[in-house]
Amino acid sequence: MAEQQDKPGGFTVSRRDFLKSTGVVGAVAAATSAVELEAQKAAALNGLGPGEVPVRLLVNGKRLDLTIEPRVTLLDALRMRADLTGNKRVCDRGTCGACTMIVDGRAVYSCSTLAIDVQGKSIRTVDGLADGATLHPVQQAFCEADALMCGFCTPGFVMASVALLEKHPDPTPDQIRSGLDGNICRCGTFNRIFEAVSKAKGVRRG
Repeated sequence: MAEQQDKPGGFTVSRRDFLKSTGVVGAVAAATSAVELEAQKAAALNGLGPGEVPVRLLVNGKRLDLTIEPRVTLLDALRMRADLTGNKRVCDRGTCGACTMIVDGRAVYSCSTLAIDVQGKSIRTVDGLADGATLHPVQQAFCEADALMCGFCTPGFVMASVALLEKHPDPTPDQIRSGLDGNICRCGTFNRIFEAVSKAKGVRRG
């Protein structure tokens, strides 16, 4: 029987070569499937979700145990599960700063920070700034300078200001601008916010 067949204008392949090539392809495909299966098993063992998982947070000096999906943001975890509603959701995409919280001394957008990623870190929200009826120095300065209107952006500005002043207790105008450049006030109270931060006294260095 002929081992090969010619086709005008095409390739000439023998049955033996064809069978060899299909055998190799099959072996490669089988090996690839085995590798992918092992990777999927490893992901299943090491991954979290999609269901709820236990998460332990340290918020305003207190331990907070929650059961949430890994995709839940820090903002949603605290607002929806812990009733800490001081920080606001405005843009919900990390551009306006209204949701700013302080994590390990750094101002962060809580709407784009996963709660599960900040376990073991110190989280501070605007809800925990005042000492009973005594306002935090930054909160007091905002009141005295009338640095707020609708109030949606105010918690984020306060937290960003606290983070700034803990790092630079006597900030220069450029440092204030840099420290607050991630926050937006749609009411236009920037001048008074600037004044409040400039006059805030008694903020301990973080």
